[in-house]
Amino acid sequence: MIQIAIFSDVHGNLPALNAVLEDIERRGIRQKFCLGDLVDFAPWGNEVIEKIRDLNIPCLMGNHDERIAFDIPIVPLSKHSEEETNARFIAIDHSKRNIAEENKRFLSQLPFHLKLNYKIGKRYWNIQLVHSSLSSNDTYLYEAEDNEVFVNMLEESQSDIVVMGHTHLSFKKSFENKKWAVNCGSVGRSKEENRLASYLILTMSQEEIIPEIVQIDYPIEQAVRGIEESDIPNYYASFLRNEKISIV
Repeated sequence: MIQIAIFSDVHGNLPALNAVLEDIERRGIRQKFCLGDLVDFAPWGNEVIEKIRDLNIPCLMGNHDERIAFDIPIVPLSKHSEEETNARFIAIDHSKRNIAEENKRFLSQLPFHLKLNYKIGKRYWNIQLVHSSLSSNDTYLYEAEDNEVFVNMLEESQSDIVVMGHTHLSFKKSFENKKWAVNCGSVGRSKEENRLASYLILTMSQEEIIPEIVQIDYPIEQAVRGIEESDIPNYYASFLRNEKISIV
């Protein structure tokens, strides 16, 4: 049996990342992978990048990582309210000004996709890691999507399981021949009602691959205080507290 841990969308939330890494360590899981979006919306972007780098955790380039690494202009999103649009511009600009150049270089060198291959006895398991999809790191794929979308991803990648993040909403979808499409949720900016930090454990044997979404508590108030004491809009503190704001 082999177990690996996969997480995504830390978004500068160091208290949440520390809690997830401690939980993974407590379970004795040695192999960890990150699907990207290390920065934006909480004030510890540099610390998060440096922890991922220092621990040698393989990491993909999320859309927020790409924007900060290459100073891509911020474009308003039609789905956002005026309140969230204004907050988003200020928060991303905060990252652009405060992420160290060395850390921007690290983000710029992250891979877009990662394919994992494991052999257990006579069985091979192929695992495709993406930030959001095979063709983009900024595509929103939700659980309610037509199954054909995920079946095509599995076929195109020739994998047994595709693991993604980006939407901050976790799910598991099973298909024929023991194949899966899984969203591991978000470590630092969950959009789920409980706002817990979310990650994925994959357990592989000769017979099957089992995805388990794990959700854990972390010191949210520590993250909230960090936002409130920074130049990042308090909109994101209210978000973590799950207060009534416009969120999409």
